[in-house]
Amino acid sequence: MTRTEFIRLCKPPRQAGLGLILLVLMALPSARNALEASMARHMLLQFPLLLCGGALLAAGIPQRLRQALARWNAYGISGLLATALVLAVLMVPRALDLALVNPGIEAAKCAVLVVAGGALRLSWRPAGLLVQAFFLGNVLPMTAVVGQLYIDSPTRICNAYLLDDQALLGQWLVWLALAVAVGWLAQAAWAVARKG
Repeated sequence: MTRTEFIRLCKPPRQAGLGLILLVLMALPSARNALEASMARHMLLQFPLLLCGGALLAAGIPQRLRQALARWNAYGISGLLATALVLAVLMVPRALDLALVNPGIEAAKCAVLVVAGGALRLSWRPAGLLVQAFFLGNVLPMTAVVGQLYIDSPTRICNAYLLDDQALLGQWLVWLALAVAVGWLAQAAWAVARKG
């Protein structure tokens, strides 16, 4: 792929189109069933893909609406807070169980993840390193603690999934929290060094 093709692919209308295609594919019953058949795939694939779809869709938001949202989302605080709340609620095992048996809750879960992905995209740069650190300093320990609870629990926390699947998800959540922390710290150190 040439640089020109890459730049054309990265233009906001293309990103929004890709986001829409991704979300349509995610809404297919076969895709949903495959992703929700495993607790690990449910949280570690479906959740990020829906967030990514929302982030891509946000690229197509008109400039006037972006400016209105920016007034409400000073320094990205509102968007990051909303994203943290969505992730906190959806890590509750009962939310996963209900999403599997109640179509309304499943639709709400998907919708809030898409909105959270858009909010994350619109909030990340305005947040700057300090607010980003505060956001990650809350979300990543929560993720690691939930993962450790999944690992340590002697019984199934989610009725729809097996104990082995629960333990596997717990391990992945702990490693994901560590990987994101290390990645962000490296990016932050690079940004500070480049300014200095």
